[in-house]
Amino acid sequence: MPRPKDDFEELYPCDFYTPQELLDEELMYSVYEIARLLQGLEVDAEIDEGVEDILLDWAIPWIMRNSEELVIAEPPSDEEPGYYGLAPETVDEE
Repeated sequence: MPRPKDDFEELYPCDFYTPQELLDEELMYSVYEIARLLQGLEVDAEIDEGVEDILLDWAIPWIMRNSEELVIAEPPSDEEPGYYGLAPETVDEE
């Protein structure tokens, strides 16, 4: 149910990292690792499965929105996710 803005003590801008701000140009990341980075966590941070699901709700649209600046690699196995990294032309623009 929607709530009035006055119900909240403070409102913040809805800013997201750019791929260049978030990712190391030499590394590839799983969607789970990107989800953690978007929240300011270490890529290997231990989090509850429920929290991870919520973080994925942020990471998947972020990946889709920034897809032109990213490359993807096949997963190492059928049980693992694909990996994402900065596209070479994106790194060259910096």
